[in-house]
Amino acid sequence: MSARMPAHALDAVAQKWRALAERRRAHFLELYASGRWKHYYNEEQFLHRMREAIRVAQRWAEIAPPTDEVALAQDQSFAEGPRWTAA
Repeated sequence: MSARMPAHALDAVAQKWRALAERRRAHFLELYASGRWKHYYNEEQFLHRMREAIRVAQRWAEIAPPTDEVALAQDQSFAEGPRWTAA
């Protein structure tokens, strides 16, 4: 007989996958903003992978919605895009 994991354990795993997807999306946004993507991808490849990262992050946000206000604020900042200031 197989043992089932408690629901809160599954929620924790889903939150970790969601966080990973958001970090990947943030990485691609940073590559785009800095222009470094040109060293690794051609334009078509980069757009495909960036769209995929955004789609996956949005899907994980549906599967494992944020559970606290900090995560909600992070989601809002990702939706608005990176904010770069002159140094």
